[in-house]
Amino acid sequence: MTPEPLLDRPRIEPLPADDAVAQRLAVGADRNDGRPLNIFLTLARHEELFNSFGRLGSLLLFKGRLPARERELVILRVGYGAQSEYEFGQHTVIGREAGITDEEITRLAAADLDGWSPDDAALLRMADELCRNDFVSAETWTDLTRRWDNTELLELLVLAGYYRLVSGMLNSAGVALEPRTPGWPEGAADLRRAPREPAR
Repeated sequence: MTPEPLLDRPRIEPLPADDAVAQRLAVGADRNDGRPLNIFLTLARHEELFNSFGRLGSLLLFKGRLPARERELVILRVGYGAQSEYEFGQHTVIGREAGITDEEITRLAAADLDGWSPDDAALLRMADELCRNDFVSAETWTDLTRRWDNTELLELLVLAGYYRLVSGMLNSAGVALEPRTPGWPEGAADLRRAPREPAR
């Protein structure tokens, strides 16, 4: 069963997209008929926060050390774990550009990890464990260290944490998905009713 939206309207209305705002918030506008994305129109209500938020996001998306495909696997899985349709939808588009297939995107919105390579499965388990317990298990950490060095591991942890923060903000502020942006793939599982497992 595909998850139901958490809110049916924004709690914090995005800024109107006039010409001055549109020019300042151009990131992602090419995916939205030239209009700034709702996430940026909402965050722009707090200019200092918007600027700092954007610097870290830009580093992770455009200047990080992780390959684009693996970065997007983590972001999509965190978006799924946080049940953020907005995050999952926007990064469905970016993930496709990074080489993630539609079949893989559908599998990212399922509870099990069947069919993933060991390297991919380690990344997805990391995302699941951070969303569930705020801690990466020893087994998953060992699997990650087979491929990633300490610098990359730090970036993976911050990447997952940043997009978990973003997902919680999007969900709680009620940021609306743009009309042309994909939402959940058909058959996405709803995690919201699953109890959180205690940290070990």
